Amino acid sequence: MSIETEKIRSIQYRNRNELLKKKTEPYLYLIPTIILIVVLLIIPICMVISYSFFDNVIINKNPTFVGFENFKKIFANKTFFVAVKNSLIFVGGSVVAHLIIGMTFAVLLNTKYFSAKTKAVFRVIFALPWMFTASVIAILWKMLLNTNGVINYFLVEANLTSTQIEWLASRDFALLSVTVINIWAGYPFYMISILAGLQGISTDLYESSAIDGANIIQRFFRITIPQLKPILISLLMLDFVWTIQQFALIWMTTGGGPINATEMLSTFIYKLGFSKYQYSQASATAVILLVVCTIVAIIYVRNQRGQD
Repeated sequence: MSIETEKIRSIQYRNRNELLKKKTEPYLYLIPTIILIVVLLIIPICMVISYSFFDNVIINKNPTFVGFENFKKIFANKTFFVAVKNSLIFVGGSVVAHLIIGMTFAVLLNTKYFSAKTKAVFRVIFALPWMFTASVIAILWKMLLNTNGVINYFLVEANLTSTQIEWLASRDFALLSVTVINIWAGYPFYMISILAGLQGISTDLYESSAIDGANIIQRFFRITIPQLKPILISLLMLDFVWTIQQFALIWMTTGGGPINATEMLSTFIYKLGFSKYQYSQASATAVILLVVCTIVAIIYVRNQRGQD
């Protein structure tokens, strides 16, 4: 009887160990990733948040806790609101134009009127801007928008202007110019994503609607857009977060000038931290930007859960 009891206990012990191993094993594989996330993401974010509540961090060995004083200084800074206004124009214009241009090119590349070879060639051509780095894009467009560049040449030849325009050095045109550059650099992401979505829509829907008498416009708004809605919402939210953090392109084309005409939140934070050495105020501005992006990220996650 005792031997039987020992066997049963041994089996139960082995089963518990196997069950515990099955439960803990997946988390062991995640440990390297969790360590990287903590070191490279969580700790830096926590440091920036803590810096925003202290004065003279980094340059002072014993910074003092000042509460929300840095946030008050930021909201009293006129340049901050200029940066917010410019960022909203830059982000809004870029996101809307990305959507319209990306959708247009995706629909063209999905049409049956072009051969497969023609579509392949134009896919490469349309996707080219996305393959360039920010530095290459900045150099290319600075050459194009130069007073003696190609764009001014064609405008003068077409009698659209009598003088050569300082596109990146004029307060009237600088924000428009950097927005156009960002639109050119970012639309391929929309085009490729929407094209993938279009190819996943069943042709039966279009054939059925055509039999019912729906024209091209009705099919676009009643079939294409509803079918692409989850993709479009995800693209808009991701593009908002990416564009509002755009720094390299702005810095290498205008540096936020002339006279704050293209000052964005990203360049504003950089100048506060690395030109004026106001790391606490720079951290406070970064926290404000973090809150905005977090709200958008929460909406994005909820949208993704809704799709599931």
